[in-house]
Amino acid sequence: MIEHIEKEIKEDLKNFLLSQKLVDDHLPECPDVEELWPQIEEVYVPDGVREFKDYPVVSLGWPMFIGMAFAKYWDEDWTAYANVGGKKLYEDLRDVDGYDNLDDTVLYKVLGLDETEAEKMSKVVAECAQRIYHKLLTCGVEPGSKDAAILYVYSLKQLYYYGMCMELNALGYHMTKMG
Repeated sequence: MIEHIEKEIKEDLKNFLLSQKLVDDHLPECPDVEELWPQIEEVYVPDGVREFKDYPVVSLGWPMFIGMAFAKYWDEDWTAYANVGGKKLYEDLRDVDGYDNLDDTVLYKVLGLDETEAEKMSKVVAECAQRIYHKLLTCGVEPGSKDAAILYVYSLKQLYYYGMCMELNALGYHMTKMG
């Protein structure tokens, strides 16, 4: 059952982002950024779990912003960031203005978006997080169970991944067939 729900989460995010023209059908690959997730997960999950009860959409949405920021770092100068590690990169990003302001830190300070672009991106992230939250509430998994924890962490990973994909797309990285 969990595998089916995981597949639905992944497909729903992709289809929504495709409909918004924020990703291409063939998603980019960026192993440098993708491989940081286990390190990020180690320090993000305690932050996210603490916030989930009162702010579930924030708890779910923040990894999407983290994925965007790390994709931007990768594009700018990955050699400067690569040796820092995912844990430290996340902690440094979080600690700029605190966990509660992580969205603004990423949107304005890392991505350099203007107010209109930042508002649009915030709405997209909120919609993605809300979609996942609804799926978690309605999937039939007992809240507080091991399966619920597995789905929560899986959802965070997918949101991180799709944040990375959106930013790579915005930076002009498009996966197209050669030939």
